[in-house]
Amino acid sequence: MQNALFAGVLTSIASGIIGSFVVINRIVFIAGGIAHAAYGGVGMGFFFGFNPVLGAIGFSVFAALGMGIVETKTKLRGDTVIGMLWAIGMAIGVIFVDLTEGYTANLRSYLFGSILAVSKQDLGMMLLLDMLIVVLVIAFYKEFLAISFDDTFARLRNVPVDSLYLLLMVMIALTTAMLMRIVGVILLIALLSMPAAIANLYVQNLKKMILLAIGLCLSFTIAGLALSYILNLTSGATIVLCAAIAYLISLGINGIHSTPLPPKA
Repeated sequence: MQNALFAGVLTSIASGIIGSFVVINRIVFIAGGIAHAAYGGVGMGFFFGFNPVLGAIGFSVFAALGMGIVETKTKLRGDTVIGMLWAIGMAIGVIFVDLTEGYTANLRSYLFGSILAVSKQDLGMMLLLDMLIVVLVIAFYKEFLAISFDDTFARLRNVPVDSLYLLLMVMIALTTAMLMRIVGVILLIALLSMPAAIANLYVQNLKKMILLAIGLCLSFTIAGLALSYILNLTSGATIVLCAAIAYLISLGINGIHSTPLPPKA
C-alpha cells in the first residue's frame, strides 16, 4: 500500500503536467493511440524476458515520434495513421504474448492496471521519468505555451514548433508508460485527460491548471485506492470511475461548455 501511495503521487505529477498539454492542444486521440501502441512493447518484454515497462517506453516513444512526424511533416491523414499504429501495436503485443511460454497472469495488470503490484524498481523508474518531464517543461515552458495556443505566431518568432511538438509527443509516451502500471492500457487515457479537463473548467491560467490537475489526479488515486480496498474492486478501474464521477459533477455545476483557456503564462 505504501508503494501504491508513492506511485500515486509520482504518476499524478506526470499526469497533471502532460494531461494539461494534451487537453489544451486537443490531442487526446493521439495520446490514446500512443497508449495502445505501447502494448506492443509489453508483449515484447514478456517474450524476450525484460521489464515490460521498458518495452512499453520504447514502443510508445517510437509510436509517438511516428505520429508526430505524420502530423508535422506529411500530408497523410493523421487520424488514419494513428488508428493504424494503435491497431498494429496492440496486435504485436498480443502475438508476442501468444508466443511466450509459461503463465502470463501479470499481463492483465498492464491491460487494467495494478497499482498494488508496483515494485520499488517501478517507483525508481517513475521518479526518473517525473524528473525528466518536470525539467523539460520548466526549460521549454514558454515555447510549449506558444505552440499550444498560436503555432503560426510561434513560427514567425522562430520557435522550433515541429521539434517541440515531437518533444511533447515523447513526453506523452513516457507518461503513458508510467500510467500503464496504475490504471492499465485500456483506462489510462481517462486519467490522463479527465483531471486536466476538470481543472480547465475552473482556472484560466496554464500554471494553475497544471497544479490543480496534479491535485485532482492525486485525489482520485487516493479515493480509488480506498474504495477498491473497502469494496474489493479493481483499483485502476475504481480510480478512473472516481475521476469520471467528478468530471460529470463538474460539468453539471459549470454547464456543458468549458471555459476556454487563454494563452496566459
